[in-house]
Amino acid sequence: MATNSIAISKDLEAISFWQGAVVVLGRFFFAMIFLLAGANHFNKQTIGYAASQGVPLASIAVPLSGVLAIAGGLSILLGYRAKLGAWLIALFLIPVTLMLHKFWTVTDPMMAQIQMILFMKNVSMLGGALLISQFGAGPFSLDARRSR
Repeated sequence: MATNSIAISKDLEAISFWQGAVVVLGRFFFAMIFLLAGANHFNKQTIGYAASQGVPLASIAVPLSGVLAIAGGLSILLGYRAKLGAWLIALFLIPVTLMLHKFWTVTDPMMAQIQMILFMKNVSMLGGALLISQFGAGPFSLDARRSR
């Protein structure tokens, strides 16, 4: 009986390790788009595009959104205050999605389809951010290490 419980606990540890590794990989994949795209929010082309789409005070709003994206992405990637980082990502995604991907206003069918795809991509990432805001970074994170 004792050997069975040892075997079971070893299996649970193995499952926990692999589940933790998958969560880290998921955090990495989720955060990368915000880290890479956030850096582009400081160049003139991105600011100009946002201004052409009617973003008010684009020269201030776009770099500020870049700060939100990078801070939230790093928070989630490292698992440090990931719930707060996820809310920063949500705060980034909501206005960006509504202001820059207005597929319902585009008359060209191909451009409308592209904007709808980008809109839905952002909505799906918002869903992921909301999940992280409630469940946190998971194992193998600075948050998990801090709570020990």
